[in-house]
Amino acid sequence: MSGEADGGADTPRDRTPDRGFDPAGRLAARARDDLRRDLTPVERVAARSRLAEDPGSDPITFDGDERVVFAANNYLGLAGEERVRAAAAEAASDVGTGAGASRLITGDTPAHRELERELADAKGTERALAFSSGYATNVGTITALDPDVIISDELNHASIVDACRLTDAETYVYDHCDPTDLRATMRERSREATGEESWLVVTDSVFSMDGDVASLAAICDAVEEFGAWLMIDEAHATGLYADGGGVVQREGLADRVHVQMGTLSKALGSQGGYVAGSATLIEHLLNAARSFVFSTGLAPPSAAAARAALRVAREDERRREQLWENVARLRDGLEAIGYDVWGETQILPVVVGDRERTMALGDTLDDHGIVAPGIRPPTVPEGTSRIRVAPMATHTEEDIQRCLDAFRAAGEELDLV
Repeated sequence: MSGEADGGADTPRDRTPDRGFDPAGRLAARARDDLRRDLTPVERVAARSRLAEDPGSDPITFDGDERVVFAANNYLGLAGEERVRAAAAEAASDVGTGAGASRLITGDTPAHRELERELADAKGTERALAFSSGYATNVGTITALDPDVIISDELNHASIVDACRLTDAETYVYDHCDPTDLRATMRERSREATGEESWLVVTDSVFSMDGDVASLAAICDAVEEFGAWLMIDEAHATGLYADGGGVVQREGLADRVHVQMGTLSKALGSQGGYVAGSATLIEHLLNAARSFVFSTGLAPPSAAAARAALRVAREDERRREQLWENVARLRDGLEAIGYDVWGETQILPVVVGDRERTMALGDTLDDHGIVAPGIRPPTVPEGTSRIRVAPMATHTEEDIQRCLDAFRAAGEELDLV
């Protein structure tokens, strides 16, 4: 006994296994794989802003000159638009800065209802429902639908991928933007199906990394042939086409799409996401979508700002035209310099290919006052690392030219053009 007391045997504490985590080791592994990232504070959300190094827990210090930002999804420049800011301030004063509870308890305010009516009108549906984020919208909607089978484009957004993982559905992935492969996948599944099944086909309309557009009419044809439901993610399209619609509206397909999803945080310059569809769909989601039911409602100032932004997007045709003019000028200029520019939308992926050369290009652009960081795997496939250039309607001709000059100088420095 005295030997044990003197430490001759392990104490219970000594025998306790280590079942904790090693954040430092995981961070070191990310750094070794060149995947560690830091936060980069911006002074304001606009076409031009000063940036700061990540201060950790210390106060932010902004110094140096403004840089031109080509890395935001604020496509119409509405995050700082006077009418949008005024609407947010008025809602904060009249309704409150936060919803205070789930929408199903006491968090359902006039700001939410007014936004949802406007969204439903713009999307050509009976009703709409606003969520606290686009991510929560996709996860909540897909899990609430609880399909037996999900058939998803291979380059769909991470929130769709995660939603598929959270369901019990058997998930199939079809080749990117390939309605023929979608149809073949559905045909194969139909041969295997036993009894009745619910099928959900889901795709982005505009893909955030490639800047291309799904062939929605052909997808509708395939979906209708097999009696499935179709969900379209319009995150990067909402507000950019006539009357504030997305690609679904541009192509006149609203009556063929069962679930229209979108965000309020990109072209509409606010925060949150939404689903638009039939009244019964919305009633089901507000009862069954866990990310809606168990989240505090979208902040009233965000809802009011999104509604005001949607009104600007619907009424201010010149603002939309300015965006597309900036897009065309940048695309033509980048291609003239010698860059490979993918896509067909407001998203301009300048594809370099090699990871290291892409990141060096992003750093060199920053040295020239342009914010357009490199995008590398696993965000994009191996061999397709790129600079994702995102112009805004509020970029001036001087801003566009400065961007082109920086790409030319950086490309020559790095022997890319």
